[in-house]
Amino acid sequence: MTHAIRVHQTGGPETLKWETVELPPPAAGEIQVRHTAVGLNYIDVYFRTGLYPAPLPLTPGFEAAGVVAAVGAGVTELRVGERVAYATGPLGAYAEARNMPADRAVKIPEGVSDQQAAAMMLQGMTAEYLLRRTYPVKKGDTILVHAAAGGVGLILCQWAKHLGATVIGTVGSDAKAELARANGCDHPIVYTREDFHARVMEITGGAKLPVVYDSVGKDTFAKSLDCLALRGMMVLYGQASGKVPPFDLGELSAKGSLFVTRPTLFSYTATRQELVDCANALFDVVGRGIVKIAINQTYPLREAAQAHADLEARKTTGSTVFTV
Repeated sequence: MTHAIRVHQTGGPETLKWETVELPPPAAGEIQVRHTAVGLNYIDVYFRTGLYPAPLPLTPGFEAAGVVAAVGAGVTELRVGERVAYATGPLGAYAEARNMPADRAVKIPEGVSDQQAAAMMLQGMTAEYLLRRTYPVKKGDTILVHAAAGGVGLILCQWAKHLGATVIGTVGSDAKAELARANGCDHPIVYTREDFHARVMEITGGAKLPVVYDSVGKDTFAKSLDCLALRGMMVLYGQASGKVPPFDLGELSAKGSLFVTRPTLFSYTATRQELVDCANALFDVVGRGIVKIAINQTYPLREAAQAHADLEARKTTGSTVFTV
């Protein structure tokens, strides 16, 4: 027996319940992980609310770190006692312990703590594929990052700055602007009082941008398109403000042969090799101090409802970790 957060009916944070659950031995190809830290991500909200459908009851969470407690038949790459982390599912991380496919977990290197790993795997690997593969940022690029003081946003700002980019970022307050600036954002824009499109035009001298990284969605999408230069790319990787409504694809032509993509980490880590390469690239920049992981909030796992409420109210910055 172990404990886990369970959702029996989709809805608000109050649907997250701390319950006792059965945990069988790991099946063939699986490992059993005793969690030490679990990551909180906005995608967890999407599953809790039903925006992303999943069979009920469900245990949310894609990201955690811990120790291998048991291995199933055929597992040779990981051993009992090794520290591991994961971020690409399947669902079920909001638990004291769980079974999962061995090929979805990676070893945590020396110098990276369990809390760091739980805080950075999903957000950091997301930043890796966005910056290095979806649109490969290069020296001299000027880019726009929405929600620049969020977990992915802070990593994007640091990593993009290392790659030689000038970073513009939107934030919701002066305090978040200072946080983003301290993490590599050259031009934080407080969207509650400034028009980010007007500021982008001012900062770039009307040249606009090759790429916009947008995890906000409905509230920022239209103006983000207007920030793009000829053949620019709109990278919509989240929808914190809601789904982008349907629009006429002819607008992409009229605005300069623009590209729009809706990528996911799961598509960019579909194979074992892609997952390992992505994780190793992240471990490398964290290990060298290029990217610092800001764990700005921790909650006991049983208080997941409060953490979700704070996340949705935009009271959090950087990464949030559940302690187990």
